[in-house]
Amino acid sequence: MKQLDTQSTRSSRSGLGSRSGPGRLGIGIGWRPEIADAVERLPGLDWVEVVAENLCSGHLPASLARLRERGVTVVPHGVSLGIGGAERPDEKRLADLAARAEALGSPLVTEHIAFVRAGGALTASPRLEAGHLLPVPRTRDALDVLCENVRIAQDALPVPLALENIAALISWPGEEMTEGQFLAELVERTGVRLLIDVANLHTNHLNRGEDPVKALDELPVEAIAYVHVAGGMERDGVWHDTHAHPVPRPVLDILAELRSRIDPPGVLLERDDDFPPAEELAAELETIRATVTEAGRGQGTPPGAFSGYTAGTADGDAGAGAETRTDTGIDTNVDTDTGTDANTAADAHTRERLGLAQAALLSALVAGTPAPEGFDARRLGVQIRALAAKRADVVAKVAPELPEILGGGYRAAFLAYAKSRPMHDGYRRDALDFAEQLLIAGRPEDPVARRRLTHWWQDRAAPRPPGRTTRFVRAARAALVRR
Repeated sequence: MKQLDTQSTRSSRSGLGSRSGPGRLGIGIGWRPEIADAVERLPGLDWVEVVAENLCSGHLPASLARLRERGVTVVPHGVSLGIGGAERPDEKRLADLAARAEALGSPLVTEHIAFVRAGGALTASPRLEAGHLLPVPRTRDALDVLCENVRIAQDALPVPLALENIAALISWPGEEMTEGQFLAELVERTGVRLLIDVANLHTNHLNRGEDPVKALDELPVEAIAYVHVAGGMERDGVWHDTHAHPVPRPVLDILAELRSRIDPPGVLLERDDDFPPAEELAAELETIRATVTEAGRGQGTPPGAFSGYTAGTADGDAGAGAETRTDTGIDTNVDTDTGTDANTAADAHTRERLGLAQAALLSALVAGTPAPEGFDARRLGVQIRALAAKRADVVAKVAPELPEILGGGYRAAFLAYAKSRPMHDGYRRDALDFAEQLLIAGRPEDPVARRRLTHWWQDRAAPRPPGRTTRFVRAARAALVRR
């Protein structure tokens, strides 16, 4: 009886027990501190999304509090849960996500179908952090693990969960499903809702040859909670989903394609860097609104009518070994959580196999180990550079004193450090470790800058056990202070 109660609770929290789901959201934008004032002034704004990890549930930013007072819906969007990883979701991260949803009065929470860390006890290898969203292999093993992780998360959260498709520079060898098939079965087995990022569909079309129209045809559009729209740029021969550039026409075309199939409850513009004036943000939102409205007038037209993408022309399908699927729809009026597959937990061997594969890939990306067999070496190189660059950018944001102290040498110094020093415990710890390594090496050479860096590190370094390494660091620090 307890199992049935759990299934019933999960089904109601999925938002798929009725066609209403968490309700309509409208047109929104990603709230960021850098554009908080501009967001408050945007005309016709229906809702905002906020990065969950950037919030303290007991103390909301004043701008968000004012938006909530005006009746603007705020949705927390997680980036660090790693629900696609081989390990079960971390209880504290889930509790934090739940607390933010409750503090904001949110109708749902969202995360990504991705892994962000690997290694540790499961694989008896060093624990590594990617600092970025990495793709989950579209295999049976990965799907079994993901489904169980989703059910764990659903049971821990007070509101429905929606998961986002991610953009990727690399593809796993030996994948068994297309993205649409993978998402459709995920929804069938868990009842989870989907956050469809049409910019990521565009990115995967350019980088992996995947047809966005085919993906829309295969995935269960009735499960869509809302849609992301964002811009990017081409660099190193690949498309980067930067969220720092205007939304290109092909992304709007895919949005129109999606709207021709269903009226999504919400559409949101993401912008994370290189923020334009408020007038440009307002114009982009108006373009998105017009795209949705215009495509809605033609709902029911044949696929491909709204874009330059033609179904079935992409070169990046899962291949001859891919499973074919004739029915990808779901009945949102039934409990999707009662099938045999939905209640089959991923066994320890399945998690271990997935964990070893993810750890091998992440180690190649951040620790310089050989590339796992079957991966495109050139693309791995692009991903390695992209991860290191993002690491340098984020550390500069969480510890702005470092580029100020190091000046123009910050970026080169950090990238050199990142080549041999994987991230193990988040960006703030990474900033401290970077500063520590510089000081041990007697850098920076300028004595004033070195003294400032020493004081910065001393003020922030957490207590450590008095091991051999710690004694060496303390001796080095003392020597530096005496200079």
